[in-house]
Amino acid sequence: MPKHGKRYLELAKKYKHSDTFPLEEAIRMAKQMANAKFDETLELHFRLGIDPRHSDQQVRSTVMLPHGLGRTVRVLVFAEGEDAKIAQEAGADLIGDDEVIAKIQGGWLEFDASIAVPSMMAKVGRVARILGPRGLMPNPKAGTVVPAGELPRVINELKAGRVEFRNDKTGNVHMPIGKASFDEQKLIENAQAALEAVRAQKPSAAKGIYLRRMVVASTMGPGIRVTV
Repeated sequence: MPKHGKRYLELAKKYKHSDTFPLEEAIRMAKQMANAKFDETLELHFRLGIDPRHSDQQVRSTVMLPHGLGRTVRVLVFAEGEDAKIAQEAGADLIGDDEVIAKIQGGWLEFDASIAVPSMMAKVGRVARILGPRGLMPNPKAGTVVPAGELPRVINELKAGRVEFRNDKTGNVHMPIGKASFDEQKLIENAQAALEAVRAQKPSAAKGIYLRRMVVASTMGPGIRVTV
């Protein structure tokens, strides 16, 4: 088990780990404890009452955070010909052609989000094993496989703060909600939007308590349990 540093342990002494706090207070605490030498990101972590082994209990969607994430999002669009021209004019940072796909196969991953037009999905499939585990694979369920006419809208949303979320193999969902330097109210509003988005995705096959636990934490700080 990894050992925590002195700074982390000192922060963890400031509250009882088993206590829960209202969302607003938990964010206030996490923001105050984000005192690393860089602008930490605040994250929400959800423990869900789902069985991730079953396909009908998967949680995957997107949410528009009202105040974005406070960082530049580099968007790659897999497109060719006229579709690539539309993507470039809409603000795509990179075009995923055959050359870029070959670079990805070689380990290059200098982008934050990707979109594909349907006609490119056969080629994108070559790098699915690389992009999938990193959350970078275009997917219709996440709204990142779209016709060329929808590229401007999706590119703008990704750059403005649209976040994709999905459960991992243990039934947890992890989601950034902004930088610690954000105004407290903006972080609260982003967190509320994220919470409602996760709630709205409860699978009909999931039984019992859906939101079992919710934690807010900064990049280098301890987790603070939220009353849900």
